Amino acid sequence: MREELAALAHDQWAGWMRYLFDLSRDNADGSITVPSRLVARWRRQMATPYAQLPPNEQDSDRVEANRVLAVLSTYVKLEVLEMEVQNAIEARLQSGNNQPEHS
Repeated sequence: MREELAALAHDQWAGWMRYLFDLSRDNADGSITVPSRLVARWRRQMATPYAQLPPNEQDSDRVEANRVLAVLSTYVKLEVLEMEVQNAIEARLQSGNNQPEHS
């Protein structure tokens, strides 16, 4: 799970960098210039707790949170399935019936 989350973190970072570079001006020396309106907006967003962001800005964070939840849900489903199988095995052993069921 760690590797999947690390890959996701990298994808999120790379996506942000592409977005940043696409909105910035390339300079002759290889640096970029970020428009001041974007700097002001991002500074405001950095200083604002999530709960106080406007709904459209919260939606952007929710999209990224959903990507994390997608990775986590895969593992949670597997753990739940493993627990259900283990519980069924234990229940069968406790009942003294260790023969497979036939339909």
